[in-house]
Amino acid sequence: MKLHELNAVPGANKPVKRIGRGPGSGQGKTAGKGHKGQKARAGRGMRPGFEGGQMPLQRRVPKRGFNNIFAAPDMAIVNLGDLEERFEAGAAVDAQALVDAGLVKDAGNGVKILAGGELTKALNVKANAFSASAKEKLESLGGTAETV
Repeated sequence: MKLHELNAVPGANKPVKRIGRGPGSGQGKTAGKGHKGQKARAGRGMRPGFEGGQMPLQRRVPKRGFNNIFAAPDMAIVNLGDLEERFEAGAAVDAQALVDAGLVKDAGNGVKILAGGELTKALNVKANAFSASAKEKLESLGGTAETV
């Protein structure tokens, strides 16, 4: 095969539809836009949801619920099993240590420790919140669970 023998796949190249070029073209006179009106005009284009000046649906329907600006931000969650993998026995675990270990991206909203996974080491953990079972597991192994 040579470069001059290459052809497009049949049906790939369609002729351009020439709109508004007389009645013989099948797209003459109104050029497929119907008769008059806003949608037939040049430069037309209405934003999504525009209903011709009628009160749009998104404004007719009543608003529901509310957004509580005082709601507590989401805390970062860490399971005891993750602490088992990343820290040595007796280690002091705080928010900065969790960020350094890669368990938490940002400890700005606080950290909560949950009891998921297995823990076999005594760790000294400082966090903003603990689940009751996580606190119990930590203290039963000789570690501490200090709320900051």
